[in-house]
Amino acid sequence: MMQTFNAEKTGFRPRSDHILIATIFLLTGVGLVTLYSASYAYGERFFKQGMYFVNRQLLYALVGVVAFFVASWVNLDSVRKLVVPIVAITALLCLFALLPGIGAKKNGAARWIKIGASGTFQPSELVKLTLPFYLAHIFSKKQDRINSLVSGILPPILITVLFFILIYLQNNFSTALFLAINALVIFYLSGIWYRYFIAAAVILTPLSAYLILSKAHRISRVISYFIPDWEPQGAGYQVHSSLLSIGSGGVLGKGLGQGTRKIASVPEIQSDFIFSSFSEEAGLVGVILFYALFIVFTVQGYRAALKADDMFRRLLGCGLVTVISSQALLNIAVVSGAVPATGVPLPFFSAGGSSLIVTLLIAGIIVNISRKREASHV
Repeated sequence: MMQTFNAEKTGFRPRSDHILIATIFLLTGVGLVTLYSASYAYGERFFKQGMYFVNRQLLYALVGVVAFFVASWVNLDSVRKLVVPIVAITALLCLFALLPGIGAKKNGAARWIKIGASGTFQPSELVKLTLPFYLAHIFSKKQDRINSLVSGILPPILITVLFFILIYLQNNFSTALFLAINALVIFYLSGIWYRYFIAAAVILTPLSAYLILSKAHRISRVISYFIPDWEPQGAGYQVHSSLLSIGSGGVLGKGLGQGTRKIASVPEIQSDFIFSSFSEEAGLVGVILFYALFIVFTVQGYRAALKADDMFRRLLGCGLVTVISSQALLNIAVVSGAVPATGVPLPFFSAGGSSLIVTLLIAGIIVNISRKREASHV
């Protein structure tokens, strides 16, 4: 159900955060331009169509913009009443990705659902919205018994663990851990006792170590992180090539379309490693502007969330801003070799319909939360 305000009847009119909206569309536009430059040679080489990735991304961006505007005006209180079916549908979609004939595999991971002849959807992207929405709902509803183990924090723990397991089974440990950490942020903001976080750290630290050591490719990534020359043509090749690409940009960059390392040196440069192409062509100046855009988005988003009228919107806003901002930081940390390689895309930039559509949907909800009603002078 959509909700608008009639100034004549209510005496109020909605006020949008124009800085936040402008920043979101700037990030989307810069992301599309960066993808065009980063993927053209790859598309020409492997698909005989230089615009292959950009054309698909433009379609996804169109769907995402529609989702953005719907989310920015929808009545969140009405959507909140549907939280149980939303969680159930998201969990089923994650489960479908594991089923033969429905799920699609790539590089040993079962992270996608087949759509039509060649389309796919990645349910784990939707969890980045669904889980914070559920946690904000349940914690704001149970503020009077929030520290009760059984009736307070056990239900959100079980839902968080459920999504962690479903995504981990897709061979997507990095996203599962990312979502769990972001969930803990909402747990913290809701006012949970510190003793529960100590217990979580005691459980999660050895469990994470075990899960990392349970797969050979994860062990290789960790070793390559600490010893970059251990496997230069294997696990460490992508990050090493990315660092060379970033360093070759200098202060002013090589200019749009003038980067050379994107052609064959950095695998998946149109996806998780697109920041290396951006850095090569935009240089240090462009990187600073890139950070400035994300800082503005983060500051405006948190400001809007903290000024929200109720606990639900405050928790939801902070949770969603954290998801996008921390994902951007994690991606850049991977591309620059600061942390071991993961499969987390760069919001607004990386090729992929699921990521872009859900990112714009999340951004729309943040704008929704930022919208205030002020007295109308009409």
